[in-house]
Order: sequence, then C-alpha cells, then structure tokens
Amino acid sequence: MKKKIALITGITGQDGSILAKFLLKKNYEVHGIKRRSSSFNTQRIDDIYNDLHEPNPKLFLHYGDLTDFSSIINVIKKVKPTEIYNLAAQSHVQVSFETPEYTANADAIGTLRILEAIRILNLKKSIKFYQASTSEMYGTTPPPQDENSPMKPASPYGAAKLYAHWITKNYRTSYKMFASTGILFNHEGPSRGETFVSRKITMGIANILKKKQKYLYLGNLDAFRDWGDARDYVKAMWKILQYKKPDDFVIATGKSYSVRKFVEISFSLVGIKISWKGKGLKEIGYDKKTNRTYIRIDSKYFRPQEVDHLRGSFKKAKKTLDWKPQIKFEEMIKDMLDKDLKN
Repeated sequence: MKKKIALITGITGQDGSILAKFLLKKNYEVHGIKRRSSSFNTQRIDDIYNDLHEPNPKLFLHYGDLTDFSSIINVIKKVKPTEIYNLAAQSHVQVSFETPEYTANADAIGTLRILEAIRILNLKKSIKFYQASTSEMYGTTPPPQDENSPMKPASPYGAAKLYAHWITKNYRTSYKMFASTGILFNHEGPSRGETFVSRKITMGIANILKKKQKYLYLGNLDAFRDWGDARDYVKAMWKILQYKKPDDFVIATGKSYSVRKFVEISFSLVGIKISWKGKGLKEIGYDKKTNRTYIRIDSKYFRPQEVDHLRGSFKKAKKTLDWKPQIKFEEMIKDMLDKDLKN
C-alpha cells in the first residue's frame, strides 16, 4: 500500500499543529509549509519536530507563502503529496477589516494558487485536496446553517473564504479533482491564537488572578457562536478526505452560546460568579460578593458589521462520515483555562 504523504499549509497554527500530530499517529509522512520569519514560530509543533539529521524523520517543513505562487508550486512538485490540507489563512475577522487586500490575496487567491499548481503539475488524479472553509461565510443568514443555507458574508474574511470555497467546488467540477471543503464553525483549544476572543477570555482570567492585568476588555457580548473543540474538528478534516467522493460538509456542534455565557462559565471555573449591570459601552461584569469589576466594554472590539448568530447543523457529516463532536463546551473551556493558569 502506497504511503500517505500529507502537505499542510498553516502547520504552525492551531489546526495545522493538531492535524500534524493526528496524521503522524496514523503513520503519514507529514510536510508543512511555513512562512519565513526572523523569529521562531514553530512553538505548537516543537514537540513533534525532529532535526532532519536524526534517523527516520517523519515531519518536514518547507518555506512558502500562499501569496507566492512559485513557492507553492515548487513545494508541491517536490513533496508530491497524496493529501493537501489548506489551513493557512489570515483568519482574524476584525483584522480582515484593517487588511482586506492581504486577506483576499492570502485566503481567496491563495487557495486558487494551490488548485492551479495541482492542475498545472497534472497531479489532480493523485492528490486529494481539503479546503478549510468557515461559518463566517454565512454572515447574516439566520441559524441553523447547513450545506444548503444562503451565504451572506459580513466581513472581508468571510468574503475571501467564500471565493476560496466556490473556486474549490469549481475545480472539482471543471477538472474532476478530488477537492472537498469543510465548513467549520468556531473551534477552540489551548493552542488557540491569543487574539481570538475565546483565548483572550481564558488568558485574561489567568492574568487577572496573577495580578498581571486589572480588567478583561471585550466587545459584543451578545454574539452567539457554535463553539467546538479543535481536536474533534481536525478528525473531521481527515474523515472528509477519506470519504469515497469529494463533497462539502458542515462541521459544528449544533449548539450555540453567547460571548457573555462563555465569560460566565470561564469565571465560574475559577470560583467567580459574574453578574452584569449597565448598558452598551457602560456595561460591566462584576462579582456581587466582592463588588469587584472584572469585565469592561471597549468599542474598538466591535466589528463594522456584526454577525449575530452562527449555529451549524452537522447532520450530513454525522450520517455520511460517522462524525460527531465528542468534547463538551465546558470541558473545552476548562482545558484552555488550565493551560493559561499553568503558564
């Protein structure tokens, strides 16, 4: 049986690092693309990366960038992967309003560059391609959202990802590529980026308890999201490429919680019951017992256009892939808090 070779873009990110470890346990040879940096940015995979001078390495890193077609085509030509997982992106929604052109270049055209490289190198029969799509593509469409729901992105990030989603479907049909998409709803974990609201909350609590910061500043407390655990979602990515034919799948939990609820549960895990008073920018979250204020609102954390409620239906994935989420919401938050308190 031919050895499976995976190429992961965004291998140094949350999903990429978890996926790399998952595939190594399945005896894949794993290659990752990382951008050149003057500082080390491989913390999430340091525990699995061995120096190439060591015997029988199974993880290999290559310099490249989704905004540079020559680097993409050269890596694919060199590695000749059997599976490509495109997880690299400028994935912060708020930042996409500040850097819309770069977001489009990396997230939208970057996906096109990979698909074109596969086509030009005539590897479409030997490579299975996975595109990491996002629930942000639904934007203002009311929940629940599934594979057939209208897509109305409300940010440059969502719009760029929608292009990538549709160009993947287009290449699947036009060139008979095994090109699949996973429409992943929010997924978190201890290795989540520190600027995302979930990790910002758990890190903020840890820093407050360590007296490193006084308040946790947040934006829209009443935005609802379908939050799952990245470890569950990475398994879904793999299952999508093992399915007999290419397709599109929503990966979600089917439950949604507000940012406010995320805050309340997180603080309760360290013995603090959060109450609320005030409205709008003057609202605060505080502990009634001590009357101490912990949460304040800052207008800079509101998006130019808000997405009020995302909640996915994973019925298709459950029926077709035999996938369903295993890790519960509170367990996920506890894992994140434990890491931040330990660090």
